[in-house]
Amino acid sequence: MIYTRIIHLPFLCLYLTAGLALLNSLRVLDKRQDCSQQGLDHCKIHNCSDKRMVAHRSYSPNGAEWVPEHEEVGMDKHRLFPVMNVSWRLQPDESIKTLRGSQINILDKTTNQSICVQFSYSFEEVLNPNRWTFSLDEVVVDPWHTYMVSVVNLPEPDIGDFILTKQITIPGCVDTRIQKSQLCLENGSLWKPHMFAAVSIAKMLFITVGFEAAQFSERYQVSIHNSGSHYSRNVSKKNRTSLNVTFDFGLWQLSTCEILIIIQPFFVQCKNDCWSPNKTIDYCKYYPQRTSIIKITVGLLVISSCLGYLLWRASHKGPLNTSSPVAEEQPGVFQLQERRRVLIIYSLDHPLYKNIVLKLCAFMATKCGTEVVLDLLDSTRLGVLGKIQWLDCHKQQVENSSDKILILCSRGVQAKWRAMCGDKQVFLREDARSPTGDMLTPSLSLMVPQFICSASFKNYIVAYFHDVCSEVDIPSPFNITVRYKLMKQFEEVFFRILDTEKYEPGRVKQIEGLSEDKYYECPSGRALRDAIEAFHAYQLEHPKWFEEELIESSELEVQETSD
Repeated sequence: MIYTRIIHLPFLCLYLTAGLALLNSLRVLDKRQDCSQQGLDHCKIHNCSDKRMVAHRSYSPNGAEWVPEHEEVGMDKHRLFPVMNVSWRLQPDESIKTLRGSQINILDKTTNQSICVQFSYSFEEVLNPNRWTFSLDEVVVDPWHTYMVSVVNLPEPDIGDFILTKQITIPGCVDTRIQKSQLCLENGSLWKPHMFAAVSIAKMLFITVGFEAAQFSERYQVSIHNSGSHYSRNVSKKNRTSLNVTFDFGLWQLSTCEILIIIQPFFVQCKNDCWSPNKTIDYCKYYPQRTSIIKITVGLLVISSCLGYLLWRASHKGPLNTSSPVAEEQPGVFQLQERRRVLIIYSLDHPLYKNIVLKLCAFMATKCGTEVVLDLLDSTRLGVLGKIQWLDCHKQQVENSSDKILILCSRGVQAKWRAMCGDKQVFLREDARSPTGDMLTPSLSLMVPQFICSASFKNYIVAYFHDVCSEVDIPSPFNITVRYKLMKQFEEVFFRILDTEKYEPGRVKQIEGLSEDKYYECPSGRALRDAIEAFHAYQLEHPKWFEEELIESSELEVQETSD
């Protein structure tokens, strides 16, 4: 039965927590750090809450600033892992009286995993001559990964952006700051192979490769590459400190004199993706007879070629025309190979927001050539199949193809997610008016468990319209992946839909007419921009617009009866 795909809601939040813990390797090593300072009252460090702490701009603090002299990358005190340390300080002005804490978000841009930590405190003294400084230490990180770090003081202002952000790239294990950590040692950071090669010739050609064994690699693969040919031998350490591997070849088996020798270790951490030392040698200098024969053969070939050319030219009366048109190199032009399908999941927060979603669908269909699947545009089929079967049908199509699911986050999405996790039930006026009703709650029930169990999240795209929504409207399960701002980052979203990388070595792809400052130059883009601006203006005039859209269950029953 199709209904077996829905997880019972009381266990859904527990299931999500366990799934996230398995996926997320980014973590704070010591969660009992002491943040107490002279003049501070009850400073505590704990995990972030889903509830947003927002206040009017006049009752909220200013932003923080980084401490430039603080060491960002190092090892933990037990030298087990590379760690990142984050420090910031407060601005000693009058707004500090409203300060209730700070929130730190760290996103691993390589794996899309993230953590959130909250500092809660109040002040016994308002001003500190040395300025208030805080730090989150020993955040376990991975070498070669890039992290986006952000700090915001609480409560957040309802208007303006006071989030302090910076990007930190962790060096590789060759960096002396993390080279001696256990993680890097198990990646071979201190291995010095001291490899050498010896050549001997009798009736056959013998090449012996020697090297020093490493502490954390028991197995090695030694290979020789010669003009497209590949020869390899496996060898185990077996408590030895140095190893030798001998290859034997026929005297003419190797086609060229130059050979490439590669040693592939298999360390505990990097396994078959470890750094492999290599060495190139010319074995012909140990075999002079071969060198002489090759020189004579090449000389005869050159002479034969010259004679053949002279005879060919003499047999042609016309002059030889060696000119050829020069083909100019054209820059690569990105072309859409096939039409992609996108299922859009959203919440009917307000009639003006519904208009934004419809205009986005029109823009994606006309400008981008995308096939958009939306409940409002497929109400006939939805009425025949029912909500659950309609959603599951499209979900199965996405899982078995390269189609995508675009989740548009908003105030209603966050409120309904919290209701699924035990908060007060949410009923929106626009859901009551819609013939399809609330489609978001069954969508989350079906898709969120699949989302958190996915290794790459490649079929799911999380986004929000940053002019009318904010990042705090994103439910916690989606914090482990990239969240896109529309229409600022729509071009990146479209590249995700196409399964194409925008950034390549030495090249950045662009699609004409999809950037933030050009998407509204076409009629459908202009209609989308007007819809966003209309809802933004409405929000400014009605600060409590979302509360006004909430209705009681009794009102919902009356509305359904009248319909």
